Amino acid sequence: MKILVTGGAGYIGSIVTEYLIEAGHEVVIVDNLSTGHREAVDERATFHHGDLLDGDFIRGVLGDGIEAVCHFAAFSLVSESVADPLKYYRNNIGGAVSLVGAMAETGVEHFLFSSTAAVYGEPDETPITEDAPLRPVNAYGNTKLAIERLLADSAGAWGLKSLSLRYFNAAGASRLHGEDHDPETHLIPIILGVVLGVRTELIVYGDDYDTPDGTCIRDYIHVKDLATAHVLALERLAAGVTGAVNLGNGQGFSVLDVVRAAGEVTGREIPYRIGPRRPGDPPILVASSRRAEELLGWERAQPGIETIIEDAYQWHRTYPHGYGS
Repeated sequence: MKILVTGGAGYIGSIVTEYLIEAGHEVVIVDNLSTGHREAVDERATFHHGDLLDGDFIRGVLGDGIEAVCHFAAFSLVSESVADPLKYYRNNIGGAVSLVGAMAETGVEHFLFSSTAAVYGEPDETPITEDAPLRPVNAYGNTKLAIERLLADSAGAWGLKSLSLRYFNAAGASRLHGEDHDPETHLIPIILGVVLGVRTELIVYGDDYDTPDGTCIRDYIHVKDLATAHVLALERLAAGVTGAVNLGNGQGFSVLDVVRAAGEVTGREIPYRIGPRRPGDPPILVASSRRAEELLGWERAQPGIETIIEDAYQWHRTYPHGYGS
């Protein structure tokens, strides 16, 4: 298939591109490089530097034989979305509306959406299934949920076929690509930054939660397993499978679990200090991915937190300051 990947210069988009190409697909990337990196663009893909809000531009790209779209392009910092919701609504929802509208005009009917566990907000139960209430607690989650609803409405209106993949905490790295955000808010690259001397400290936000060691528990899924799920999801989408599925590890790791595992992987003592809780941090967020396993035939090949950290560590050792190293 000839597949358009929006946001293919970003963390997950670049790794999914890598896996799609290795599975035999032809990939076209669109990215405005506002948060992505030109160095992360796979040299085997066709690259267009442009913005989804430019309707003429995106119609031209789609009209050149595109058969399916993988949509990753979005702003994704939760704290920023709370402080500046208009930025997120303009970019995330505006970009999706422009893209889906251009698909309707050019006859491209298959859409794989990079959604998020943030659509659930603070869940009543864990592990979280796709049937849990959808009640985001920040603008980022609200924009992702709005796009899921846009896709459902478009299915009824003009036959769009879509799958929304709700990620939990993506982590790790592939052979070619890794995590390079500015600012970085994710735990594992922050820990590795301390190990490699490019960060001065690690703050653990709260140690008085109702968990075994008092720190928050999260579901970390290897980005390579995420990429495999995307390849499978495109096949199932073409076969008529639609809706939404969770992509998670199915088990949780506390903040201190991750710190200890990183110490074992790197052979380093990792200093940290306890800070105050962050508002809105639930004690436990763990996914049920049974639906993805059943519908996509997906299996996690690398569920261990040590493997996730090891792959991230190898990439960050090569690129301690990100792609600009």
